[in-house]
Amino acid sequence: MGEELEAEKHVNYILSVEKKKNDFESVVMEHIRINGAYWGLTTLDLLGKIGAVDSKDVVSWVLECQHESGGFGGNIGHDPHILYTLSAVQILALFDKINVIDIDKVSNYIVGLQNEDGSFSGDMWGEVDTRFSYIAICSLALLHRLDKINVEKAVKYVVSCKNLDGGFGCTPGAESHAGQIFCCVAALAITGSLHQIDKDLLGWWLCERQDKSGGLNGRPEKLPDVCYSWWVLSSLIMIDRVHWIDKEKLVKYILDCQVAFESSEPLPDKEKGGISDRPNDAVDVFHTYFGVAGLSLLEYPGLKAIDPAYALPVVVVNRIFFGR
Repeated sequence: MGEELEAEKHVNYILSVEKKKNDFESVVMEHIRINGAYWGLTTLDLLGKIGAVDSKDVVSWVLECQHESGGFGGNIGHDPHILYTLSAVQILALFDKINVIDIDKVSNYIVGLQNEDGSFSGDMWGEVDTRFSYIAICSLALLHRLDKINVEKAVKYVVSCKNLDGGFGCTPGAESHAGQIFCCVAALAITGSLHQIDKDLLGWWLCERQDKSGGLNGRPEKLPDVCYSWWVLSSLIMIDRVHWIDKEKLVKYILDCQVAFESSEPLPDKEKGGISDRPNDAVDVFHTYFGVAGLSLLEYPGLKAIDPAYALPVVVVNRIFFGR
């Protein structure tokens, strides 16, 4: 098992995924390729290696994913959705290229998805979820257009999804889940509304997600998963309760997930890098990103700092909001 971050191998792994377009991982991600690009590129940036990709090619491809409505699809020719639109904005932010899009057109697409009760639909078909509230708020903030929605109603809807255990669900009354909690806490953080959270109660629920392995799960009685190193940790940081978990055990858990398929025989997976959901499982870009992002939140040496609300490197966020 890995005792330290195999940074170079992870860089090579991410670069290889994009090249092997006929591999299983690439094929199953075809419809969410823009999300995959965000995960991979942000990982490269946190590792200080985003220069390994051709930014012009990436930006050009992202623009081809844009729909006439202003929203972005998961790939060229795919229908627009708010999920893919945020990834597009984040990718452009990484390369300091937000100015290449028609900002008003993109923001008008997002604004048009806000419902009367303050919630947001994911696309024209109308599914409502607090993930979409976060995505709308995050995207518009990055575009400097947050004032175009009814922020007060948006906040009120998110708060209406708060549960008796201090957590948040996808809609009012839905069970608390670490992924939804991140979305709600980050939305409230960006809008300056963290006072709406019972931080001790939520902090207790979140720190209870750490099991004996050191890893974090998303709900009670579930297995730990590397991705919750992001969802849980970022929320704990935003509510100032991250000192309630054992950071060293979590670092070890993430590093233990670097090696796939332990065997006496040399396997290609051992050399190519990547991080899996839990030790000895297959690696993928999603968990590689959330593993590295989790280590960044834990201030692991050699990684750039990541912003817990915007899920972008702090230097990128500072450039957007402070011009530095």
